[in-house]
Parts: sequence; structure tokens; C-alpha cells
Amino acid sequence: MKTELIRIGNSRGVRIPKPLIEQCGFGETVEVRIERNSLIISPERCPRQGWEEAFRASGNASQDDLMLDTARANDFDREEWKW
Repeated sequence: MKTELIRIGNSRGVRIPKPLIEQCGFGETVEVRIERNSLIISPERCPRQGWEEAFRASGNASQDDLMLDTARANDFDREEWKW
């Protein structure tokens, strides 16, 4: 689709048709970035969006072993470390 750049003060803007806005899931704000000389407009993401699902998918934490329990003592641990 081709569209014209619209003058907005000293800047330019692009009108995005409503069907494209709905299809892309745009809200009131969007993220804009440049990748390989292309302008990318994407829906705004909340910080840490999707983290909760990723944590749940990683499994039960009760089965994790702590690294400190399995790490062997080295010279520093035996000779230099003081509590």
C-alpha cells in the first residue's frame, strides 16, 4: 500500500487506516524503531510483558538445585574466606 506523508508542522506523518490499526492491535500509543533502513511501527509493549507466562513455562522451582550446594570449595574458600 502506498500512502502520502502528511505535513504536521515541521514534521511529517502517516495516516494508518482503521482496518490496519485493528489488525495490528494498536492502542493509543505505538513503538517506532528503525531496522535496516525501514521504519517499524508496532503495538506498545508493557515492560516485562510475557515474563509471567515464561516463568510458569520454565517449570517448578522446587526441583532446582542451588549452585552453592553443588559447587566445590576452592583454595580461596578453604584458606582466605572469613565469615
